[in-house]
Amino acid sequence: MPDPVNTVVLLSGGGRTLENLIDKVSSENLPININAVVSSRKIVRGLEIAEAANIDTNVFQRNKYSSVSEHNKAINTWISSYEPELILLAGYLCFYHLPEWFKGIALNIHPALLPKYGGKGFYGERVHRAVLDNNDAVTGCTVHHVTDEYDAGSIVAQCEVRVLPGDDIDTLAARVFDAECKLFPEAIRKVIADR
Repeated sequence: MPDPVNTVVLLSGGGRTLENLIDKVSSENLPININAVVSSRKIVRGLEIAEAANIDTNVFQRNKYSSVSEHNKAINTWISSYEPELILLAGYLCFYHLPEWFKGIALNIHPALLPKYGGKGFYGERVHRAVLDNNDAVTGCTVHHVTDEYDAGSIVAQCEVRVLPGDDIDTLAARVFDAECKLFPEAIRKVIADR
């Protein structure tokens, strides 16, 4: 078993992905140690999940900063003391710039088979609505490296999910999220093993 990797998670909402990762750390020995959680929103379940797991949290609301770079500077200053080797975007809806001092790995999980339905404005229900509106037979999820462009980093892993007759946004989103719960931990293991 490798030593657990110092990890920071960024989120904006319900924290289901964070919850899944915390569960995989204890149930499947996922080799990460989540030291801190950043939220871009104040009152979200993701913060409650982190606090219940005794993980340090902080809130950085985008509208409190004059620019994207000032917002990211504040986040990166705060997380620097945790010396992360892994940064995970888990339903994080703001634009994130990696700090210059960061020499580790940063991953995002996206609810589509990139490059389809990626980029600015494509997240959550918007992605699933686009899949249904275009009558796609297959969708899925993608884990990719974080770069300075939305959803454009190299792909680490993907998982296909069939679109079923009668699917609506909720049923499709639920199946894609089930796939994400398996794929994200697998991709994390892969990048840690490949370091």
